[in-house]
Amino acid sequence: MCGPATLFLLPALLFLAAFLVYPAAYSVVRSLFDASGTGFVGLDNYAHMFTDDRTLTALRNTGIWVLVAPALVTGLGLVLAVLTERVRWATAFRILLFMPMAISLFASGVIFRLVYDENPDRGAVNAAMVTVHDAFTSPSEYPGAEPRDAALEPDAALGGFTGADTHEPGQVVELPMVGVRPGDLPEPASPASTPEPTDTGLQGVVWLDVALDGASGVLDDGEKGMPRMRVEALQGGRVVASTTTGDDGRFILTELRPGEYTIHLAADNFTEPFRGLTWLGPTLVTPVIISSWVWIMSGFAITFIAAGLAALPRDALEAARVDGATEWQVFRKVTMPLLGPLLLVVFVTLVINVLKIFDLVFVIAPGSVQSDAGVIALRMWQVSFGAGGDRGLGSALVVLLLLLVLPIMYFNIRRFRRERP
Repeated sequence: MCGPATLFLLPALLFLAAFLVYPAAYSVVRSLFDASGTGFVGLDNYAHMFTDDRTLTALRNTGIWVLVAPALVTGLGLVLAVLTERVRWATAFRILLFMPMAISLFASGVIFRLVYDENPDRGAVNAAMVTVHDAFTSPSEYPGAEPRDAALEPDAALGGFTGADTHEPGQVVELPMVGVRPGDLPEPASPASTPEPTDTGLQGVVWLDVALDGASGVLDDGEKGMPRMRVEALQGGRVVASTTTGDDGRFILTELRPGEYTIHLAADNFTEPFRGLTWLGPTLVTPVIISSWVWIMSGFAITFIAAGLAALPRDALEAARVDGATEWQVFRKVTMPLLGPLLLVVFVTLVINVLKIFDLVFVIAPGSVQSDAGVIALRMWQVSFGAGGDRGLGSALVVLLLLLVLPIMYFNIRRFRRERP
């Protein structure tokens, strides 16, 4: 007959058998068949799994996650838990840090997808970077502008545009430009006019040549100058004079010796504005997702470690201080050894969580870079439920994930048994 303990455990055992043991066993068997499930292929799915580039990328990324993310969260949780013990509102501070855990990973992924959006008008990180950058470096006022005709040509050495013809002091140079919408001109822009030739220097005008009813390359009534455009005079490929245009686009290069000069519009007139970094591109997407996970899971580590700190014997800490130990020595030689078992529990739990990570990668990584940010769980979902639906290969990936988790679970169980009194 079954004892009382067995009867109490029976519902849980049935639940585990139906929702854990049977699916695991079925996945092992299914991994030995083809996509349709009718043809036995043996270990072919496993061989294909370790020769597929996307699967190898997922394995590499999962390894990066395991090596980096749990250690970061555990270390950050330890530091913040120790520091919050010394502030007045420690409980409120820990609650704030734990709040991200109250949000589902899917919802958190949506938030971080917006935070790291490449467009600084939407992405908070790039918006902050652009603000700081523009505070120290003035952005170009004419990105995308270019000459109307061949009078100016791109300069491979200096950047910007250099005139094809030479000019002497006393001449007037007209430089029509396009590529800028009239409404995007700086606010002080006023109607342009051609300066009268003088002997005091090389003069000219830079204007936006966009009049629909006017002639191309000719300064028409109502066309506005391009203020603050940096204009340079070159001689022998070297800058010998520089000035900026006025509100009406006119400029004058003075103190020029007799001779021939070419006009150069500096490259910084046309550089594209700084728009931040492509956080969700192939290079940075995995570090970005890991940083998001660290932010979310740090509250979990802080809560557990803070509870462990509260349970430490205070007499041991005070005895160390009385013996003359500094706070750093107390932390390193007393607090850390006493917290060691708890830190190991937190770390192992986070490793198991990382091996199964799916939600954040699926939501944050755009479709174009999901293969670059892929992990085993995401690759399993893509293979099983994506185009083609190869359940055999997907089951092989499930078995691989199970084999990676089982040793860690076994280690945890053994450690719990050793610590049992």
